[in-house]
Amino acid sequence: MTYETLFRIRLPAIFGCLLLLVGCGDAPSPDPQDLSEPGEPRYDVVILDGRIYDGLGGEPVDADLAIDGDRIAAIGDFDAADATTVIDARGLAVAPGFINMLSWAVVSLIEDGRGLSDIRQGVTLEVFGEGWSMGPVTETMVQDILDLFPDYEFEVEWETLGEYLEHLEARGVS
Repeated sequence: MTYETLFRIRLPAIFGCLLLLVGCGDAPSPDPQDLSEPGEPRYDVVILDGRIYDGLGGEPVDADLAIDGDRIAAIGDFDAADATTVIDARGLAVAPGFINMLSWAVVSLIEDGRGLSDIRQGVTLEVFGEGWSMGPVTETMVQDILDLFPDYEFEVEWETLGEYLEHLEARGVS
């Protein structure tokens, strides 16, 4: 079994199990570790009234989603008082980030590191390198890159793939 096959099988299964575990029951149980005072927010973020898709292809669930730190804490029925930040997702989809397995954003991210074309579609991870790579590059390859993207104005300030990735990070791309 190849690494790609394992990744495709195991990642959705793990994510689905996590959603299943946190989504059991109609409402979250009180957390014995919750040290907040009554009336204080229990979560950092609550997304209200969204249609939650688990990424596994199953039917969506209309519910609220609570986030604590960088983790999904619970799925259930919450109100605005349960969170520091509240997002009204009425009429919107709530889903895990999507992976662009064939990203060609290697140059557009140099010009605008926000990656709006993908972010607005829910893409949170770009996988590069299909077809050609941004490093290592020779002087001839640098000219080929510049010729290939005449609509973009940038200088190739790297020689290795690692330097290219550091270049993107320096421009604010995570």
